[in-house]
This record gives sequence, C-alpha cells and structure tokens, in this order.
Amino acid sequence: MGKTPDTVTDTATSDTGAPPIPSMKRTPAFAATNGMRYRRQELIKEIQSVTESELICCIGGTSTAIRRDDVLFLSDLLHNIKRGTPIDLMLHTPGGDMDAAEKLVSMISGAAGTAPFRIIVPDFAKSAGTLMALGSNSILMSDNSELGPIDPQVVSEEQSGTVHITAIQNYLDAFDECSTALKSDPTDPTAQAMPDKLDPARVHQYRAAIKRARSLAEKLLKSRMFQTASGNVTGIAGQLMNTKQYLSHGQMIGYVEAQELGLRVEYLSPDEPLWQAYWQLYCYQRLEVGERFKLFESHYASLREDDAT
Repeated sequence: MGKTPDTVTDTATSDTGAPPIPSMKRTPAFAATNGMRYRRQELIKEIQSVTESELICCIGGTSTAIRRDDVLFLSDLLHNIKRGTPIDLMLHTPGGDMDAAEKLVSMISGAAGTAPFRIIVPDFAKSAGTLMALGSNSILMSDNSELGPIDPQVVSEEQSGTVHITAIQNYLDAFDECSTALKSDPTDPTAQAMPDKLDPARVHQYRAAIKRARSLAEKLLKSRMFQTASGNVTGIAGQLMNTKQYLSHGQMIGYVEAQELGLRVEYLSPDEPLWQAYWQLYCYQRLEVGERFKLFESHYASLREDDAT
C-alpha cells in the first residue's frame, strides 16, 4: 500500500488558458478496494485534530516481531513530520529484537526533539514493545491495555522447521539451580545430568544479554520519562526483569500496576470519546493485519509488511 494524497481534484487548469483538462479520479473499484485504508486515515486525522499531535501507528499480528527491517517502514511514517512536532505512537506488538526497538525509539525521539513523544497501547506492547514504551515521555493506557515483563527471548529453528523459543532468564535460573545442587550434593544424579544440557558458553552469552536489557531499560527511562524528574530508574528496570515476580513472558502489567511500578502512565476510561476513537482505529488495523502482517500507518502513509517466519 502506498501513500494517499490529501485531496483529489476533479479538474486541472491548463497554463495556456485552454479549457480545464479533466484530471484522473479514483475509479470506483479502486476506491472500494482501498476504502478501509481511507477510513483509517481519516480517523487518524480526526484524532490528530483533538490531540494536536502527529499520530503514527505500528500494529503487528500475534506472530510478528519487532526487527531491523521495521526501520524502513517507520522512516516512511516520519518522512513528512516536521522536526520538533509532538508525536504519538500507537503500538501493538508481542515483542522482538531489543536492539531494533532501541533504534525505532531513537528515530521517533529524534523527530520529536524537545516536543512530547507518547506511546499509546490499545491492547498490548510486550517485551521489546515495553522497552519502547520506556523511551517515551508517557504511556497512554486504558482498561484493556497491557505491558509485559522485559524478558529477553532466543528464537532458534531446527532443520525440520521446528521453532524453539527460550526465555534467557529461565535458562540462567536453571543453570544456577544446577550449580547450587551440585555444590550441595555432588552425587545428585539429576544435577549431574544437567551440565550436559546447559552450555557454559551460552550461559555467558545469555548473562550479557540480560545485562544489556537492563542497561537499555535504564537508558530509555532516563532519556525522556525521567530526564528531568526523579524516579527510581534502577528499581523500575529491575522489577520489570524480575522473573520471580513475573512468571511468564506474556504476563499482564495493566495500567494500575504500571503506575505502581513508577512509570508515567496516562489513563483514559473506555467510555471517553478519544479512547473510543483510538480503539476503533485499532480494531480496523488489527483486523487488517491478521496474525502474520504488520501495518505501519499515518494519515499520509500506509504500508503493510509480511512478517511470516
């Protein structure tokens, strides 16, 4: 999907003073095929007239992930935004590459400059999506919004095509438990069998990834949300990475809990007209992407990416 002109004129005037030349108009079939895209972009314009911020949207299906290729699509959304303009990012994602997430946030933050940059979570922004939210001035949430723990994952694929997702912290916890058991009882048969399944080199790599995730969370929190205000940045990052508190990768952190953690969260009730507009837009977009597509959309650009693995 490409870019949509703001207006479509019926006629064009010749420079020679000749009679007006009929211009090209959207054909009925084309307009019908792309009608939902036009409706979404009109709704974005309506929302912008209320918030006075540029609204850009990154909406991913449940089988998608934040990745480096997203830079291309996000750049298109930022292309016509004047630097120093307030920016709202509506984000829906199950997570992905934390390094890519850092770059995406950096791009938006650079475009906003000293103006506010806010992330709107209509449904969920998990893992690397939560990291992105930490890099904003504030997070807009409602009753059905959720963040998640920052729990780095490793995705591997066998030759058969079977995909395995390993939670890094769980792997490290298993290694530590095995080490403790062996120190306590070197003859423990279960503990003796575990080292064959737990690679020390991988443990070192995973510890570095955990350290990287924590330092990135703290860096993002300091970049805007707590740039000039006090906040327990180290404590917030630590809590979001606490696998003893958050036992699953997909565990919900709603707006109340996010506020209790110390994050700067704005709340809108589901019956607020503005939230209803956001939710309507999200429903249109979510049905468009299905399970394996991502949609990058503003009032000017609309691009859909196939993120199938």
